[in-house]
Amino acid sequence: MQAPIQSPDDAYARATASTLLTPRFYSTDYAAMDRIDVTPVRAEWDQMMAEYERDSNVDHFQRDERFDEEVRPLPPELQQEFLDFLVSSLTSEFSGCVLYNEIRKNVSNPDIKALMGYMARDESRHAGFLNRALKDFGLGVDLGNLKRTKKYTFFKPKYILYSVYLSEKIGYARYITIFRHLEKHPEQRFHPIFRWFERWCNDEYRHGESFALIMRANPQLLRGANRLWIRFFLLAVFATMYVRDHTRPALHRAFGIDPSEYDWRVFEIVNEISRQVFPLSLDIDAPAFRAGMQRLRGWAERAERAGPGLRGALVRAACAAGGAVAFARLYFVPTREQPLPAQVRVAPAW
Repeated sequence: MQAPIQSPDDAYARATASTLLTPRFYSTDYAAMDRIDVTPVRAEWDQMMAEYERDSNVDHFQRDERFDEEVRPLPPELQQEFLDFLVSSLTSEFSGCVLYNEIRKNVSNPDIKALMGYMARDESRHAGFLNRALKDFGLGVDLGNLKRTKKYTFFKPKYILYSVYLSEKIGYARYITIFRHLEKHPEQRFHPIFRWFERWCNDEYRHGESFALIMRANPQLLRGANRLWIRFFLLAVFATMYVRDHTRPALHRAFGIDPSEYDWRVFEIVNEISRQVFPLSLDIDAPAFRAGMQRLRGWAERAERAGPGLRGALVRAACAAGGAVAFARLYFVPTREQPLPAQVRVAPAW
């Protein structure tokens, strides 16, 4: 059971925590990033860079006069889960900002340098907007200190490409699904931040498009043993989301959304989008896949209920082993093959 977030120190501790379900900070091989060549997709790349330059969201992350009026007290359970959502989202957005800015500073390749500058700009706005929402609760996170103290994980560039592509696309799918639902049910919009999600998620979408173009320009990343890594990252991102969302029942009740139905809808969107770049997709409709996700969720919930002391530690160790076996079984559920389209970019039509 997580300790409640009641002070800035609690919010900071949640942001710096390193678990299977919390966002991480990354470093990578900057020299290898510097060698990336986007020449094979130059026409689509230049079009995308022009979109970044136009910066359609330059004025989006500003509060309007209604924002403060719409903030209202929340029931304790909902408030804690919403705060966890804000801290997790803030950490994820700021993680992207830090990574992209570090790549920008350490490369000379003009294409990659420009892209990373634009993406860091976007993520900085997102993180700042989320942090201001936390400050409404007296819980802002010191982002400069977070950058200095949070543990970093080294990822090879190809792992960065796979994982960031998926995190940006699943971020889009999550935000647009929530936004479309609350468009139909505005009475369930318990905080004004959700009004920003439509244009916000278009930033996430474009970031994913950038990484799709890089991967399609370097097709060796999509062949051979790399297909196994694609399969792994797809499953890891889906499994993390499924388990984490089921730890926030009050949040989803407030939305009027069943977390399982919401997650399967998000997975459908991501599967559809990722046809632009990945030669395979997870068969999320397979009974074995759905049963496996439920097993993962069950192990996570048992671990969450484990008490303190030696007995609790033994229970958590058993749950970790059970979860690892469940994940391995999911990995070997047959995937679906899909041809890659000639046109890489996909319109955000959801």
